[in-house]
Amino acid sequence: MKAKAEIRFFEQMGLLALAGTIMILTNMIGYKYTLVQSLQGYAVLGGIALAGVTISRFMSRFIKLPTMMYVSLTGLLLACPLSPFKEQVIAWANNFAFLAPATALGAFAGISLGKDMKNFGRMGVKLIAITVLVITGTFIMSAFVADQVLKYTGSV
Repeated sequence: MKAKAEIRFFEQMGLLALAGTIMILTNMIGYKYTLVQSLQGYAVLGGIALAGVTISRFMSRFIKLPTMMYVSLTGLLLACPLSPFKEQVIAWANNFAFLAPATALGAFAGISLGKDMKNFGRMGVKLIAITVLVITGTFIMSAFVADQVLKYTGSV
């Protein structure tokens, strides 16, 4: 069991490195950032992802929670106003285009979808309906939360 967990961890690190390479190239070619800026931005974002995966791996012994939660929490803690690193984290993360990861994400999603084309054909209409409902619900709730925050802060 331990060997399988180690293999899974190394697979995750390999995917992180592959996605990082694609994101750095996208950041340089598509968004005209320098190599140093791209490396700084990825160092912060990749470091946050690596820390989140590592924390998740450790914490899974005690409580099973999604890895994404630990990654998000790590990023929030490093960039929050109380963090002594917030200035550097924010400055370096700003050197990375927000949509640069979308290229890697799209590539991985395409590969994943391509291997399951038969199942996708069977679920087609249901999947499209659910997707539209989820996106609509997310948009409406985001707009509602933003409206409430703007009203609360007196911006509107």
